[in-house]
This record gives sequence, structure tokens and C-alpha cells, in this order.
Amino acid sequence: MFLPAVDIRIRITGVKSWKVKNKSRAFWSGQFNVSNALLLSTVSSAQYSFCVAYTKVRMRALNVALFLCCLGVAICQQVEVEPLVIQHAERTIDISSQLVQISHKLKIENTGATGGKYVLFTVEPQLKSHLSFFGATLGKEGKGLRSTIVPLNSLTSALTYRIELPTPVTKGKTVDVEVETVYTRYIEPFPTEISQKDKQLVKYVGSHYLYSPYKVVKQTTKISMASKNIESFTKLKPFSQSDSSLTFGPYENIAPTSVSELTVHYENNSPFLTVTKLERVIEVSHWGNIAVEEKIEILHTGAKLKGSFSRFDYQREPNSGISSIKAFKTILPAAARDVYYRDDIGNISTSNMYVKHDSVELTLRPRFPLFGGWKTRYVIGYNLPSYEYLFADGSQYALKMRLLDHVFDTLVVDELVVKIILPEGSSDLKLKTPYEVRQLPRTLHFTYLDVTGRPVITLTKRNLVENHIQDFTLEYNFPRVYMLREPLVVILAFLVLFVTVLIYVRLDFSISSSKAAASKGGNSAVSETVLRRHGKRAGLYETFDTQLSKLKANKDASAYQAALKNLTQDHKAETQAINDIITKTRPESPELADSITELQKLDRGFWEVYIQYGQSLEKLVAGKMARPQFLEQDNQFNTKRDELAEKINKIIKTL
Repeated sequence: MFLPAVDIRIRITGVKSWKVKNKSRAFWSGQFNVSNALLLSTVSSAQYSFCVAYTKVRMRALNVALFLCCLGVAICQQVEVEPLVIQHAERTIDISSQLVQISHKLKIENTGATGGKYVLFTVEPQLKSHLSFFGATLGKEGKGLRSTIVPLNSLTSALTYRIELPTPVTKGKTVDVEVETVYTRYIEPFPTEISQKDKQLVKYVGSHYLYSPYKVVKQTTKISMASKNIESFTKLKPFSQSDSSLTFGPYENIAPTSVSELTVHYENNSPFLTVTKLERVIEVSHWGNIAVEEKIEILHTGAKLKGSFSRFDYQREPNSGISSIKAFKTILPAAARDVYYRDDIGNISTSNMYVKHDSVELTLRPRFPLFGGWKTRYVIGYNLPSYEYLFADGSQYALKMRLLDHVFDTLVVDELVVKIILPEGSSDLKLKTPYEVRQLPRTLHFTYLDVTGRPVITLTKRNLVENHIQDFTLEYNFPRVYMLREPLVVILAFLVLFVTVLIYVRLDFSISSSKAAASKGGNSAVSETVLRRHGKRAGLYETFDTQLSKLKANKDASAYQAALKNLTQDHKAETQAINDIITKTRPESPELADSITELQKLDRGFWEVYIQYGQSLEKLVAGKMARPQFLEQDNQFNTKRDELAEKINKIIKTL
């Protein structure tokens, strides 16, 4: 059977993956593995074996070709060691803290025929995994020089930097280059465990000579330590010791990549405090505020505590736990406000804050002292005014802040995670960092009044030191009209709330028929009419009280009878009007009619009480009734009137 040509495509992304595709028809698709091969159930076993064998041959041939291509590219990228000589090298190694900070002052001469365009600087193989920072400047000018990592054929195990010079160095001329390197987790506690009363001893292992691909004519090395208590060190003459420093050299005519082991065993009680993880969240608001919050996990990486911890000895003896960490200082920006410091339990009140002219100094004291191997975590946050860090040009904005801020002196950060939360609606994001970082996929953050979410940029980097405290710049586009979005959302929410309440109050959502609703409305009108009529009768009773008072005072019976006649006619008219309403209402609302009828009965009794009292008063005025008898009837009148008035008021409330 004829087998068509097979096209094999190989893509190298750190993980080997390959895809096989038939040009003429869909013979194989996806990754070539056993599961795909099982799809060839329609092909005979002989044909299948031939296909696999043919493909394997092609694969081997292409693998060889690919290897040769990669080898060729690597060879082309190899840099050559130019004919340079280091006339003088001065190294200063600072191991007074947990860091190894090495400063190199190099005077380099070009001994070749062509101009030197670059300088190579190599890091020893045992140090390259601990390298955190590398920087190069041009002599006394202090001008930063661009440096890149390049492969060097003669030093494959070392790490080589190519430092670009601003101008080529001609033959016989010299150039001064200063290189600064910082290494972390290289100084080892020795012994690794100590008791609470012991001092911390550490060991540093380096080289007496500068590890360089160039010949060094003359060099000296100075080592600065934390104390003058030096247990031992490698003695390669000439050397000298002065208090807490060692000086080696000068050494002359040192061949390229020469190594002479240098070991120093000394006392170092400085804080070996390492930030194992720092998560820094920067939330930008265009309403004038930038909120910063840092979640910090720290570990004491010095000699571990052997045995138990005694709080009594720790507080009584000043040298107890001399290598432990009681407190440390954090430097915040000068504009920081609303600072808070807490842990999993809550706010830590043992912290102190000092506001200075150019910074805010925060002294943090953990809940317990940190010994070797002990760790803790806490959260620190503060607000910053946006006008100091956010710059605008129309709808274009630029945020310029520190990627990493100060945590404590000689800090070491194993892992840094920075999250930058921008306002909702930001677009066209462009990030510029002072050094290489890893950027994770962008996400969205939702908070109050957000609709589409706020864009979040997440950056990570490992193995950082104080030299990495540098600014980043984030440019983005944000139309100013978007600032009205949240106020409009609030206004719309209140508008919807008010309209809903208005509809709820105005409409009747009760489950009842329209006829019952109409009846209820009619009953309300009837009740209002009855109450109005009864109100007029109440006015007649007030007039009645007035006429009775005049009769007592004037003893004019004829005037009283004339007034009583008018009151009787008016009372009768109002009572008859209410009776007519009862007749009309009873068929549709018998319960309401009964209530009004009860009101009429009580009013009739109320009227009769007034008539009887008037007759008794007339007899008193005419001298036909004794005054004690009248006073008794007066008390009975007041009692009956109050009882009837209370019953009438109860019925009126039900209407």
C-alpha cells in the first residue's frame, strides 16, 4: 500500500511536544501516542508497523538536524574574551549581615590591537544560584552600564555578564568599572543549632582571588564582619587583621579563573530575617487615594534554637537570645496615613510610628521574639494621596510607584507577588519595570458598585534584596467620564428604591374582588357623612351646656325654653338625616348600619339625660326643688353623661 509523505512539526517551549499530520487526508491528528494509534483499527497490523517504523526513522533524522541547528545557534552566540588585562582589582566583601555584598573596583587595560567594546564579568559556579543583584557603573562618573548574561565557552559552569562600554577602549588605554553583587542565603550558621544563651557563629566560603576570564596584575580583598570575634580564617599571605576586618593581598599576576578557597568562621548576631513571601496589593482610585496592603511572612534563617525557650531568662539576662529578633523597623513613604499593623489575632498595639520629614518610621514588635527557625506573619497597610504617584495627560494616566518597598534593613525576599488593581474601565495597559519580572495572566477584581470588574496586573519575582527597591511605571487609558459611573449607579439605585416604595404604597395588592373594594370605598364615604352629622350634634350639646349655665346665672326660664326649642329642632333634623343613611346602607353593609344604629340609641339616651337635667334646673330656679336634692341629681347627670360619652367615642372609632 502506498504511504503518503508525513509532515512532522516540532515546537520547542521547554517541554517536548510534536504533532503528526497527513498532508493528503486525516490519517493521524493530535499528538502521536498510543491512544491516537489505536484509532487505526481499519489498518492492517503490517501496514501499521510499517507506518510506525517509517515515522520513527523520520523523527530520528529530524532530531539530529534540530540538535545540529541548536548547536550552531549556540556557537554563534558564544562571545569571545577580548585581550583585556585587569591592572588592579580591589574587592570589598561585606559579610556583617545575612547578605554577602561584594564591591569590585576594576581598572581594565586593553592590550589588543582592536578596541574593547565590552567587559566580561563572571560569577563563580557555587555563587550563581545565590546571586540576587548585579549592577555595573562606569568608574567615578557612576553612570550605569548595560549588562546581559551571555554564554562563555571556556566557563560553561559559571555565570557570565557582558558589560557594554559607552565607548570602545583603544589599545593601551584603561577604563574604570565598578561592579556590585549581592548574594542571599550563602552565609551558613555554624553550628546550625545553638541554645538560648549562645552566640551565633557563621561561616563564609569564598576565594582569595577575583574569579575572572582576564589576567589580574594586582588585586586586594577586604572583608568586613559584624564583630571582631573571629574563630578562624584561611591564612594566605600576605594578610592582616584589624578589629572586625580582614585584608588579603596584594596578590600579583593571577591567572584567569584562578581559585583559592577562603573560609572565615566568625560571630554574627545580626538579624537573619527573611521574608519568605510578600504579597503587595496596590489599589488605585481616581478619587484621590491609593491603598497599599502588604501580607508578609517572615522567617528567622539563622541558627535554630536548641532546647526550650525560657521567657524568665530572656527578660533577666541581657545577652540571652542575643541573635533573636525582638523588633525591627519598616520605612514607609512620607505621605503614608491611616497605617494599620495586625496579624491573625488582631491589631498589634506594641508598634510605634514616628513621622519624619522624608519618611514614616514604623517600629514593629512581634508578639514573641523570633529565634532561628521561628516564623510569623502579619499585615501592614496604609493610604497614599494619588497626586504624588499618579500622573495624567488627558485620558492617559501613568502610575509610578515602588515595586518593592522597605520592610527592614538588609532584607531578603524569597518570593514577591505584586497585584496592581486599576479603576474599572481602564484599558491599553503598558507596564515598564526596572528589572525583569514574571507577569501572570490578568484577572478582574470586584468590589462595591463594580459592574465589569477592575483589571488586575499580577507580577512575581524571587530572590530580592534592598537594591531592588525601584520604581515601576504603569501607563493606561481611563476616560474621565467613567468617574461618573459609580455616582450614577448610586443615584439609579435610590431612584429604583423610591419608585418601588411609591408603587407599593399607591397600589392595592390585597386579594379581593372589585365589588368588595368598591363596597369598602362606599363604606368609607358613609362613615365620613355620619361622623360629620354627629359632629354637628356634638356642637348642639355644647350650645346646650351654654344655655344651662345661663339659666343658672340669669334664672330666665322663658329664654331657656326658646333656646331649647331651637336646639330640639336642630337635633331632630340631624338625627333624622342619620336615620336616612342607615336605611340606605343596611342592604349593602348591614354591619355598618348596625354600628350607626347603636350610635343613634346612645345619642338618644344622651339627649334625654340633658333634657332631664334641664327640667331639674328649672325646678330649682322656680323654687320647687330643694338645693340638696338638685345637687344629687347634678352628680347623677355628670356620671351618666360621661358613661354615654365614652360609649359613643368607642363606636365612632370603629366607623
